[in-house]
Amino acid sequence: MATVAPLTALAPEPTRSRGRPSTMFVWLSALCLLIAVIGFIPTYWAQIAQNTFRGTPLIHLHAIVFTAWPLLLVSQSVLIARGGLRHHRAWGLAGIVLATTMFLVGLATAVVGMEHRIAQGYGDLGRHFLVVPFAAIGGFYGFFIAAIANINRSEWHKRFIIVATASVLQAAMARFFFYAAHGMAAGQRPDSFPPAPVAASLLPIFTLDLIIVGGAVIDWRRGGKVHPAWLWGLGILVPVQLLRVPLSQTDAWMAFADWLTRFT
Repeated sequence: MATVAPLTALAPEPTRSRGRPSTMFVWLSALCLLIAVIGFIPTYWAQIAQNTFRGTPLIHLHAIVFTAWPLLLVSQSVLIARGGLRHHRAWGLAGIVLATTMFLVGLATAVVGMEHRIAQGYGDLGRHFLVVPFAAIGGFYGFFIAAIANINRSEWHKRFIIVATASVLQAAMARFFFYAAHGMAAGQRPDSFPPAPVAASLLPIFTLDLIIVGGAVIDWRRGGKVHPAWLWGLGILVPVQLLRVPLSQTDAWMAFADWLTRFT
């Protein structure tokens, strides 16, 4: 597929030599948006509507920027699919600002969340679990940078954007597993329970990897081969996802987690 590039300010005019624009990236972007929004309805959006949510301004900022990203992703994909390259480029600059904001807000929220867990009496569990959001944010921004570095190679660029987005949806996907385990009682949130072990985060994460696998399968079915960007995404993300479990148990990680608390 050569005609849809999600977020870029300077992407070249997409080729239309193979017929009308494909909508694969529109559908992948829409799937990411659905996961991001639906995953947080019971524990955030519904509680906001009912005026039962209690959280800091940082939590609300986190919700805004992490919802804005998949919304922008969908709009950018649709713009390219409809030939709106000029507007796509202009909004791509906003995407760079938004991604950087997400990186900073995501790290700050993760550290504050760990401190909240420590205050609840879950000291080591809270420190261990910090590796999960840190890995998610790191994967997102790493592949976002890769997408920007490939801004003039749209086939790489747009796939790296999807890989980056799949990486950062871990909290939203984990909510579905949380609801399956604990239900959706009014006012219930994950911090009402002890922190989950890091190994429990693997199933939601591997579920999100299916977005990348799906993109690779679509490429293969349509063109007879898998684009290397998907393989790079899985080849980097999966080992990192597996290594977070032993890493979270090391003295070095615990010391790093304690060091981070000095900045809040």
